Amino acid sequence: MSDVDLADLEAFAAVARARSFRSVARLRGVSASTLSEALRRLETRLGVRLLNRTTRSVTPTEAGQRLLERLGPALSEVAAALDAVNGFRDSPTGTLRLNVPTAVARLVLPPIVGPFLSAYPGIALEVTTEDSFVDVLAAGFDAGIRYDERLEKDMIAVPIGPRAQRFVVAGAPAYFAEHGRPVHPKDILNHACIRHRFASGVMHPWEFERGGEIIKITPTARVIANSIDLEIAAAIQGLGLIATFEGFVEQELKSGILEPVLQDWLQPFSGPFLYYPSRRHMPAPLRAFVDFIKKRERPGIASQTHPG
Repeated sequence: MSDVDLADLEAFAAVARARSFRSVARLRGVSASTLSEALRRLETRLGVRLLNRTTRSVTPTEAGQRLLERLGPALSEVAAALDAVNGFRDSPTGTLRLNVPTAVARLVLPPIVGPFLSAYPGIALEVTTEDSFVDVLAAGFDAGIRYDERLEKDMIAVPIGPRAQRFVVAGAPAYFAEHGRPVHPKDILNHACIRHRFASGVMHPWEFERGGEIIKITPTARVIANSIDLEIAAAIQGLGLIATFEGFVEQELKSGILEPVLQDWLQPFSGPFLYYPSRRHMPAPLRAFVDFIKKRERPGIASQTHPG
């Protein structure tokens, strides 16, 4: 089928892996209708349906699954062949696509992005913020950044950003003046709280640890949001206690408009990792980013396979 467009094959593979037109369209910066047209064009030329499409799901047909299995390695080889040209450039070019959680986008990447892009002017960076765990390859990303407990097996993991972070529980001075301060995690149950709901609908309990004792609290929520900015504003207004990354409220804590409590119950945890699949060929933009992070964050440290 010499008249089949390589771009149409790439569009099919991306949509079939992600099982979503919208997510691939968002990642590629095109409309879902453009991808849909590419699929229609490919199916017409091949004379077979490749995807079953409903308003709720996209799944490969048997023919589509068979094509995807054979096409994946072939497209990887094409990408590797094209990327090999980067070895003849003074500086690599291309787009680096990362999937990261909100905390990393706000606290870890900002001081890294500028110096990295200045060092590699031919590279463009595309960052998607997502707190749920995704299959980075299937979704079309080069790499992801997650915390240790969320890393997949058989991935290469490279430390990035601070190696220790911490949650903090805080409230406004006016709130404490009216309601008092909790002196034990269980006291939280008697306080109004501001809780974060993830896109998945999950609201995690607040976890405390001291001297080997772990206490998980499901507090009463006066405010529930999926916007950290709104949650911080609610805490400043004295609407309740907030539990969040210490870095999110660093300035508020320094200025005193929020005050921490139960600090001896909030232990540091491991910082995030850049992770990517172990494979023979690594895209030049990703290799440049990995090398940049290793030199910047932990000079001399070797990446390692995460055991899960």
